Amino acid sequence: MVRIHELKDVGPKTATALLSLGIGTALDLLQTFPFRYEDLRFATPTSQVKIGEGEQNFVGTVISVNERRVRDLEIVDARITDDHGMLTAKWIGRRRYILGRLHAGMRIFVRGRYEAQKIGAPALNVTQWRVLGDGEEYRGALVPIYRASKEITTRKIHNVITRNFQTLLGLVGDDPLPPALAKELGYPSLPDAYSQVHAPDSPESAARARERFVFAEFLTMALAAELRRRQREHEHDAQMMPGSDTLLAEFEASLPFALTNAQRRVIGELWADQARDIPMNRMVQGDVGSGKTLVAAAAIVLAARNGLQAALMAPTEVLAAQHASKLAPLLLPLGITVEAVFGSQGAKSRSAATQRIASGEASLAVGTHALLTDGVDFARLGLVIIDEQHRFGVAQRAKLRSKGGSPHTLHMTATPIPRTLAQTYNADLDISTIDELPPGRTPIETYVVRLSRMDRIERFIRANVARGQQAYIVAPAIEESDAGLSSAIEVAERLSTKTLADLRVGLLHGKLNAKEKDAVMQRFASGDLDVLVATTVIEVGIDVANASVMVVLDAQRFGLAQLHQLRGRVGRGAAKSYCLLVPADDAEDSVRLAVLERTIDGFEIAEEDLALRGPGEFAGTAQSGTSGLRFGDLRDDIAIYKRAKSAAIGILAEDPTLARSSNSGLRNAVEATPSAQGLLTSS
Repeated sequence: MVRIHELKDVGPKTATALLSLGIGTALDLLQTFPFRYEDLRFATPTSQVKIGEGEQNFVGTVISVNERRVRDLEIVDARITDDHGMLTAKWIGRRRYILGRLHAGMRIFVRGRYEAQKIGAPALNVTQWRVLGDGEEYRGALVPIYRASKEITTRKIHNVITRNFQTLLGLVGDDPLPPALAKELGYPSLPDAYSQVHAPDSPESAARARERFVFAEFLTMALAAELRRRQREHEHDAQMMPGSDTLLAEFEASLPFALTNAQRRVIGELWADQARDIPMNRMVQGDVGSGKTLVAAAAIVLAARNGLQAALMAPTEVLAAQHASKLAPLLLPLGITVEAVFGSQGAKSRSAATQRIASGEASLAVGTHALLTDGVDFARLGLVIIDEQHRFGVAQRAKLRSKGGSPHTLHMTATPIPRTLAQTYNADLDISTIDELPPGRTPIETYVVRLSRMDRIERFIRANVARGQQAYIVAPAIEESDAGLSSAIEVAERLSTKTLADLRVGLLHGKLNAKEKDAVMQRFASGDLDVLVATTVIEVGIDVANASVMVVLDAQRFGLAQLHQLRGRVGRGAAKSYCLLVPADDAEDSVRLAVLERTIDGFEIAEEDLALRGPGEFAGTAQSGTSGLRFGDLRDDIAIYKRAKSAAIGILAEDPTLARSSNSGLRNAVEATPSAQGLLTSS
């Protein structure tokens, strides 16, 4: 592995600057692609230069120069002519180093925006310029623009890549694309593709070269997913859970309310999977309040009717406890007992719970990561349910499943994922969507209110508390930070001692231990607190029917999908509920936030969020993290993904283990994918 500092023109300062951009090796540098190109290939004749057309190129002869300095600003106006007319080029700024460098008769290239001026005729505000030598014919190029920083410019990055290009190419491993497939698709060779990305001949050649890398990345991703799916479907070692014709009617009769059509459809999909000996691997996604827990209960009932246990793992004790409290009364009439396993349990209580689970007396174990510990054993685990599955790592999910051999697995998420992403990131999962809300839920009214109106918001909270309701106030930071974000601790202190001193104000954040968090939530749930100031620790799973007001401070700092999740903490009771999104007065996100004023459809909001923020945040963590893709973008490149997925299925049909020599590079790429390691060996 060649380190960055071993390359030409890379000293310690440059190496540190590149590292801050995530470029730690020479190969990282080669695979850092431009995000756009400046087209300097053609000069626009003076007669065709237009106001407001973006940056334009111009080549001409200087006929006059006017220079002046105003305070620290250098201001230079140069009249430049070509065979078609004349225009004025303007340089203005500090340290432009232009004074004294221009003179009449000089041929020059300039680039900039042609714009109207406050005084005088329009002028080209120069961003780039270069003096042409005697007799030099202007030859422009497509100039790559890289993500840069204050410490290193895009030009410096390009220069380092250009100076070391042949060395960098020598570091490239096997081509993941089989030669015949690359030829069939009309892609350039791997060296030519790198060359056309960093120094393209045309916009078309740059786009085609980039597509080659995107396709190869998606092909690897699709193959890994398909291999995982095929491995699961060839196991045939899951416990079959057949149901009876009357089970759904019996289950629904035990409920205090009717199922929605969407819930019935998803239950049917789950039960069909559970009836097979192929391990189910299904994700149920649904909007806030759509009834995912009820669907999970139906899966648990089918397991119990077949003498099998179920385990439900949630990311926090608060959420796990709420699942237990909801499921116990639903399942008890059907003879299904529930045990809870938490990290905060006392030794005696924990021992009693684990004994009932190990003996099979408890049909359902609900808990947090505590379910993964060695002391928790099951008599006959047949169903694993993982709530908010993106909060757990692959190894954690696998460890819980290993307690039952090959149990059926149900994943649940309350974060609606755009359908295109659900089909790609979760390509080895079957997807069920609950796209219907139960009748009778009162829509939550949402308003964007500027921070300067906080006094009105506090009066609104007071009025709702006076009617017997409760309120949440969410702040993005726990403590005061340099970023100037609202601090939950400071907000709680101000409200409890000043503006809402006569109300009962509580505080909940991630630095509290599990017992402290649980105590605060219990006080709020029981009505001992009027207002709960919290961080996003309350984002999912908190269910307090009496809470009718949600206030989110610094709302411009959150994704739309996350704000929608926070909004879903209210509107769970009979009272009219409200969500107040409070951006800073100088924030420019009012149009984005207005999406939440317009709709309560979580899937529509997720699609809007994807368009505004990109796909990265839906990949592995809720609203944070990266997509894990180096080249592709699932929002913009979904058509390429579909072609790659089709190619992956065709390749595996002819070469199930990628054993052919023509697929060796592809095999290496797939084996380097963490989720696919060992699958080809075991095939």
